[in-house]
Amino acid sequence: MTGRLTRRWPWSRWRSARTTDGYVRRSARVILLDPDDRTLLFRSEDVWYTPGGGIEPGESTVRAAVRELAEETGLRVAPEQLGPPVAVTSGYAATDWLTGMWHDTFYFHRADAFEVDTSGFQPFEVSSVAGHRWWTAAELDATTDRVVPTGLAGLLRELAAGRIPAEPVRLPWHH
Repeated sequence: MTGRLTRRWPWSRWRSARTTDGYVRRSARVILLDPDDRTLLFRSEDVWYTPGGGIEPGESTVRAAVRELAEETGLRVAPEQLGPPVAVTSGYAATDWLTGMWHDTFYFHRADAFEVDTSGFQPFEVSSVAGHRWWTAAELDATTDRVVPTGLAGLLRELAAGRIPAEPVRLPWHH
């Protein structure tokens, strides 16, 4: 994710966001399942990804996940409705806007059917998010599009079947 994103996204606010644990970026994301066992993904450039985003200074991971879910989908949930993290991934990324170690924490939420409302998008999201759609695990397996996190389809099947991991699953890094 380099090149075009640099001109449109105000990434400079994260350039000095190194956390005390050595990560330059921590994000909180939500694997959102609808009644038909489909997950919501957004598309920017050449990648599909779960709702979520950066953790603000002083914000807990779960509070960031709840905030991002509301901003990006219009769905408002309480932190306790997300439960514990179900997956994590981390690794090195070198982009035009931020270089270093990144860490993503994923929560799970099963929602009743609702109309996705992106009116809470930040200006850079409005200009860069090309769309959203609901995906089944089979569709994720079959697509040639890039989807992150890597391993989402398998995890989605487990979550849809009600098998919530006792400890967060470590997914492969995707950059």
